[in-house]
Amino acid sequence: MKKSILNTFKIDIFRLENKQYLHEFEGDNDFFEALDQNLIEKGHFKTTIVLNKNETMIQMIYTIIGSVELSCDRSLDLFDFPVNINQKMILKFSDHNEEITEELMLIDRNLQYINVAQDIFDFIGLQIPIKKLHPRFLEDEITYDSLMKKFEDEYEEEDFDEEEVDQDDEAFDFRVELDDHLFMSNDEVSEDEGEIVYSTIKNDLTEEENIEGKKPIDPRWEALMKLNNN
Repeated sequence: MKKSILNTFKIDIFRLENKQYLHEFEGDNDFFEALDQNLIEKGHFKTTIVLNKNETMIQMIYTIIGSVELSCDRSLDLFDFPVNINQKMILKFSDHNEEITEELMLIDRNLQYINVAQDIFDFIGLQIPIKKLHPRFLEDEITYDSLMKKFEDEYEEEDFDEEEVDQDDEAFDFRVELDDHLFMSNDEVSEDEGEIVYSTIKNDLTEEENIEGKKPIDPRWEALMKLNNN
């Protein structure tokens, strides 16, 4: 008896002319009970389908308005969950039946009729949230989600600031290392070059010795040595 309810959702497409049609359907608890499923037990809805047929395909626009009874995951209280759906479906004529996507199907061009009961149920089922909460908990849930989002945003900003601080520390360490290198003591030498980088030993070379072949002292180094001696 209840299975026969699904027969009222048939549409004869074979005899339809190439033009637009309007179909209306209504379902209640018997509709959900007639389907082999345990997602929805009770509910009611009204469905309007605008069907447009041409030589190559049938386009259908579903409008479904109603509510279904759900059980709250937190309190187990029953509540009515509203549904308001607008969905498009395209049936393209072919030599076989095949589902391409959720909105596109191939159908045999000799198919006599289609039954929209399963499509209506699928569209309603997709509206049901994974976490089902009674309306009195929704405000708390929204507040919690907002706080978590704010916390995540602040955490990302802190990570960004720490990265900037690390870069500043690296720059500071480089400057300190450079200063240490420029002001090495008189005993420190370059390990790579094997030559004296800076010395505090007083230069005793006379002008005659410099003239005889010694390399003249760069005035800049001479100024640095004088400052160090002072």
